[in-house]
Amino acid sequence: MSIDLAALPHDFLWGTATSAYQIEGAVAEDGRSPSIWDTFAHTPGKIDGGDDGDVACDHYHRWREDIALMRQLGTNAYRLSVAWPRVMPAGDGPVNPKGLAFYDELTDGLLEAGITPSVTLYHWDLPQVLQDRGGWPARETAEHFAAYASAVAERLGDRVKHWCTLNEPLCSAWIGHLEGRMAPGLTDVTAAVRASYHLLLGHGLAVEAIRSAVPNAQVGIVNNLSTVFPATDRPEDVEAARRMDGHTNRWWLDPIHGRGFPSDMQEVYGVELPIREGDLERIAAPLDWLGLNYYFPQTVADAPDGPVPHVRTVHRLGVPRTGMDWEIDPNGIEELLLRLTDEYGARRLYVTENGSAFPDVVRPDGTVDDPERQHYLLDHLAACASAARKGAPLAGYFAWSLLDNFEWAYGYAKRFGLIHVDYRTQTRTIKGSGYRYAEVVRAHRERGRRAA
Repeated sequence: MSIDLAALPHDFLWGTATSAYQIEGAVAEDGRSPSIWDTFAHTPGKIDGGDDGDVACDHYHRWREDIALMRQLGTNAYRLSVAWPRVMPAGDGPVNPKGLAFYDELTDGLLEAGITPSVTLYHWDLPQVLQDRGGWPARETAEHFAAYASAVAERLGDRVKHWCTLNEPLCSAWIGHLEGRMAPGLTDVTAAVRASYHLLLGHGLAVEAIRSAVPNAQVGIVNNLSTVFPATDRPEDVEAARRMDGHTNRWWLDPIHGRGFPSDMQEVYGVELPIREGDLERIAAPLDWLGLNYYFPQTVADAPDGPVPHVRTVHRLGVPRTGMDWEIDPNGIEELLLRLTDEYGARRLYVTENGSAFPDVVRPDGTVDDPERQHYLLDHLAACASAARKGAPLAGYFAWSLLDNFEWAYGYAKRFGLIHVDYRTQTRTIKGSGYRYAEVVRAHRERGRRAA
């Protein structure tokens, strides 16, 4: 499948993405306090291989090297996240000067390299001290998040214009509080629903805080969405697919677009939302852009005796899968971009994460060829360009991930990076997929020069 580069705007952002806990390391340096992921990772049995993020990719010390690698790729944007416990170790207390200085330097380094920083304020690393006081199920956490957002925006806002409040609140709420497979590791539907509500309230409050500190900011939120299919045409499975769409997509999209929380899903969860006057309006604060993280479709069947939303996932025969056992379907990214455009009226869209894990092999000459990831990347980029051709206001694409990194509960066994990391030596090696991505970026840039 060829990529229709002409469908993409001349000022398209070609980027890579990472998150703080997955790459930074230095978890106890310069005043950083523990996050819920430090606690979860050090709980026996939670992480494959007994891994943790204590060192990760040592980006805290090697960020200059990593910016140089971005320059080799030719990318013009970088999506990073700020670690709340590094900037505000007490959760709601004073700012830690050394912690904020790290992001100050990183921002300057990116700009000096001609790379636009796109800053995510929350990529799951809640300070443990706030978890001990109730975490996201407590309303106060949303208020503390807004104060933290204000502090970061005030410090970086003279240079950073591209802001994201939350990354994948679905994972924080559902996987962290309902399924227990991510921090904080709870399996409580009431806590999960309340967490989902306060995450979105925190988002709305943070939008206000960012705009107050940076009047010309471009503010958005990132959701991980999936296309959802019924396993059969049985009415029970069709209804299960609707529930899964509500659980995965509508619960997160409807409130931020002023439609409130889907009533059908409120019935499924059976938990009363802690709504106060003015909350829904804050959650629906106007946004400049929406971010889409897309990895796989979901095919589901009815599972009435299973946990909410009472569905089970079914693998379709003959559909290829990644090393995560996720189905590969590039059509899904096109469908979702068009859905966000047509159903939700998106004015600007970014693919903020898209990538694949495969068992990479370092060859005797030290190179890493990853043909499966290259195919995945090119096919999904082609689908993105197709969506843009059909009217989706797509303004950028951020490949997940810049580096192999700590892949949450999977530890270091799963590699998504365009750049291979030897975790023993911290040696970085650009993979074949990284070089292919660089070729696409260069081809688009050259096309723009010719058009000018």
